[in-house]
Amino acid sequence: MGDALAPDAHPDEVSFEESLRPRRLAEFVGQPRLTSNLEVFVNAALDRSEALDHVLLVGPPGLGKTTLAQIVATEMQAHIHTTSGPVLERAGDLAALLTNVEAGDVMFIDEIHRLGPSVEEILYPAMEDFELDLIIGQGPAARSVRLSLPRFTLIAATTRMGLLAPPLRDRFGIVHRLSFYRPEDLTTIVKRSARILSIELDDDAAEEIARRSRGTPRIANRLLRRVRDFAHHLRTETVTLEATTWGLAQMEVDAYGLDHLDRRLLAAIIEIYEGGPVGLKALAASLGEDRGTLEDIHEPYLLQIGFLQRTPRGRLATSRAYRHLGLDHGGPEQSLFEDQS
Repeated sequence: MGDALAPDAHPDEVSFEESLRPRRLAEFVGQPRLTSNLEVFVNAALDRSEALDHVLLVGPPGLGKTTLAQIVATEMQAHIHTTSGPVLERAGDLAALLTNVEAGDVMFIDEIHRLGPSVEEILYPAMEDFELDLIIGQGPAARSVRLSLPRFTLIAATTRMGLLAPPLRDRFGIVHRLSFYRPEDLTTIVKRSARILSIELDDDAAEEIARRSRGTPRIANRLLRRVRDFAHHLRTETVTLEATTWGLAQMEVDAYGLDHLDRRLLAAIIEIYEGGPVGLKALAASLGEDRGTLEDIHEPYLLQIGFLQRTPRGRLATSRAYRHLGLDHGGPEQSLFEDQS
């Protein structure tokens, strides 16, 4: 995927994203059912002076899972400990974090589906019974010690719910799936970000950025920054619709927010596999791309906008995909799959 449309955060975006994050549930735009339910659960926990139930947030990258975890900690007036699945390589890594948790604290684990089995085993009693099982010593002298933990809230985020072991999924009392954002919500987010960044932005330019942001706030904010650079190149102080459309065209972001690889993926299904069905493994080999990248990053949005169908036999390109690429079911006159310029 093109750099501008990658939903994962770039290393140089950490401070930029932090400046744009909403701090309270009332400031969070989009996901109305999720935020409404979280408000109910948080207020109920506060009224009872209890820790919030464990929360699992599911959805593609860039939709606000980390932001929501931080907001919940703020609303609960709790300290948050942040880590991620790949960082917790050994059971001792998680045990060290858990022993530092105080009553009411929030622990946030991003990419929890990437935890190793030995680390998961530590989590089960910690989440359910608030107890930590430790092995002290080695060999015949080793013994098991059980420590009591204060009641805390685990908030976990995952892009791949299916990779979580059922015993782990079942220990979350609150499970919410984040969906792609509506264009009107993204327009509000883009305008808010422009105000924070002191960017003069026309309304129609904000709407155009929102339409091409793949339903993802992180991408919308990134495109806003890039388009500002193109407006500067045109010597305009305000980001206009003209500067926006020209800049997005230069970045090969089309009217639906598709980039070059998205279009190659659809064209490959149509041209090589006659519209499908085709298995993901074969499709990844044809494109020379990682299977996980196609499944986690490209497919969800193409499914959402109706360009792709996923069936038991494989992936199918829809009639909308044919029309978007300027093709018909009789086949193209020119190969779009081979055109990689």
